[in-house]
Amino acid sequence: MGIEIESALKDRFAGLQVLVGYVEGVRVERSGIELERFKEELFEQVRKKYSLESLKDVAVFRAYRDFFWKVGIDPTKIRPAAEALIRRILAGKPIPNINNVVDSYNLASIMRGTFIRQAKSGQK
Repeated sequence: MGIEIESALKDRFAGLQVLVGYVEGVRVERSGIELERFKEELFEQVRKKYSLESLKDVAVFRAYRDFFWKVGIDPTKIRPAAEALIRRILAGKPIPNINNVVDSYNLASIMRGTFIRQAKSGQK
């Protein structure tokens, strides 16, 4: 399976890449108690780290927003996924439970936005 990036987009954004990964041996099922516990711990970390007012200034979200604007998407109407999920948490809204795979992906997306600065600075 291959994904091709349109040449005009490649020209406009040198170095743009699409990553594809395959995961085998996964059973799709309802999310369990362990994932729910992890979700609550992660949500608490998000609430401690961010506010709705400061979120737009976080470097990783700023970069996504800038990219969205450049490709003609208004990020105030269609937000980058991690930012949208974190905004829901900060607003006290639930993250929908779909299944263990989708829920895990959403949590990974939240973690990517939450821990990216720490990883770059060498902190845990």
